[in-house]
Formats: sequence, C-alpha cells, structure tokens
Amino acid sequence: MDSDVERRIGTAVREVLEESDMNETTEYKVRKQASERLGMDLSQPKYKAIVRQVVQSFLEEQKAKEDQRANAVAEEVEAEEEEDEEEETGKKPSGEAEYTEDGDLIICKLSEKRKVTMQEFRGKPLVSIREYFKKGGKEFPTSKGISLTEEQWSILRKNLPAIEKAVKKMESSTM
Repeated sequence: MDSDVERRIGTAVREVLEESDMNETTEYKVRKQASERLGMDLSQPKYKAIVRQVVQSFLEEQKAKEDQRANAVAEEVEAEEEEDEEEETGKKPSGEAEYTEDGDLIICKLSEKRKVTMQEFRGKPLVSIREYFKKGGKEFPTSKGISLTEEQWSILRKNLPAIEKAVKKMESSTM
C-alpha cells in the first residue's frame, strides 16, 4: 500500500479523534468521518487495519498523557501536604536538612524566632532550644534558651508523658 495513502488516513483519523468526544465515539464513527474527509471508502480490511492502528496509538498516547497529569497532580498534592506539615510542625521534609549560620542542624522551628537544633560543644552533642535574631540578613542565637546534654535530653524525653498529662490537666482546669 502507498505510504502517502497511509499517512493521509492516519492524519484524517487523528483529526477526527482530536475533535471527538472519546466517551461517545466508536472506531466505526471515526472510520466513517475519516472516509468522508478523504472522499474514500475506509471499510476495506486493509484500511480498517490502518484506522484501528491509529486509533489504538491515539488512545495509548491519551492514556499516557492522562497518567502524566495524574502523577503531576499527585506530586503537587504531596508537595502541598508536605508544606502544610512543615508549617504545622516546623519540620523540614525528610532529606532536606537545614543548618544555622553556625552549622548546627535545625531539627525544627518552633516559631519565627525559636528553633530546636543539634549542636556540638566541646566535643559533646547538645539539643538546643533557643531564640534567634536577625542581623545583616543572617540569623544568630541569643542567650535565651536551653541546651541539653544527652543525659538531660534522655530524662526530659522519658518524662514527656507526665508533662503532657500535666499540660492537659492544666488546660482542662482553665476551660
């Protein structure tokens, strides 16, 4: 078969498909409309095969585009959820470590000015909860805050349930 004829059939079929409501159209309707556009009978088996191949190819492309759009939407939703979580908890998404001007690892931001960091002082790791101030576009720690050694952090962590219980009790008595 002449490749020019195949190309013309393919072009006509694609045009019909692009203009069609894919929920309503059938291969028969596509073939009939393409026949009218080309002024030739596409019901012969050799032409039907070309039409079917073009329709199949078009549908696969549409499915791939739909999948790409769905993936893009899912990624966008995921990014928004991570942003929301970051805003709510002050944590950065995993894999995105952030550091202070001094090179201390920022665990989370408690507020605009307060951060929880991991730092090293005289070779010992410290969990530091501290206020920061901005100067010349950079942030620096203030003396307002506390730094806990591993032992102190362990004691605090072990007592968090008791602290939470006391806070809840205090909150319920003020309501």
